[in-house]
Amino acid sequence: MWGPVKTGQRVLIVDDHPIVLHGLRMLLESEPWIEEITEARSVAEAIKEAVTRRVHLVIMDVRLPDGDGVEATRRIVRALPEAAVLVMTMDNDVDLVARAMEAGAHGFVLKDLDPADFLNSLRAVASGSVVIGPHAGVRVRAGTRSGPAGLPPPLDSLTTREIEILTMLAASGTTADIGRRLGVSQKTVRNQLSAIFVKIGVHDRVQAALLAQRLGLK
Repeated sequence: MWGPVKTGQRVLIVDDHPIVLHGLRMLLESEPWIEEITEARSVAEAIKEAVTRRVHLVIMDVRLPDGDGVEATRRIVRALPEAAVLVMTMDNDVDLVARAMEAGAHGFVLKDLDPADFLNSLRAVASGSVVIGPHAGVRVRAGTRSGPAGLPPPLDSLTTREIEILTMLAASGTTADIGRRLGVSQKTVRNQLSAIFVKIGVHDRVQAALLAQRLGLK
């Protein structure tokens, strides 16, 4: 369960489909903790509106007319480290989930999610939790191998950096310890762990550590 959601939040919806924008706005207008809703239809608009409005929360589509919502997420989070991004798309490829989380997103859900579940995911992200929605990332590209050769499935789907993080986790490393060793923030470690969990099909750090130990990762 997530913590309390702060009131007075400014939300940015990024999508190039007017019907989606209208539907999300109608859904969000009933939420008492949201103070302001802004819309953007492109990567350029999203970055401009996010920075100008100093938004707290971004609902980000992936496919935009002038680029990739994942890159937009990366740039927004870099400019506004306090902003939380929930990526919402029809594409449920595991690589896309991993890229989004590595870019700094706090959550990833599919557009066919029930409205009540979507709002729950949004509240969770707004409260600082990391959310991977149901069925997100279930379509793994056959034959994709980005990590070191010779590792057994599903570890062979991980990048070299992800293997490094998982190895430290399996050795009982905490988020703070891993962050210090890699020279990154705990938030970055948490996002990278979320991406790893999706790739290897586990739900939390305990399951990930046990799987890594069982497959001989040390």
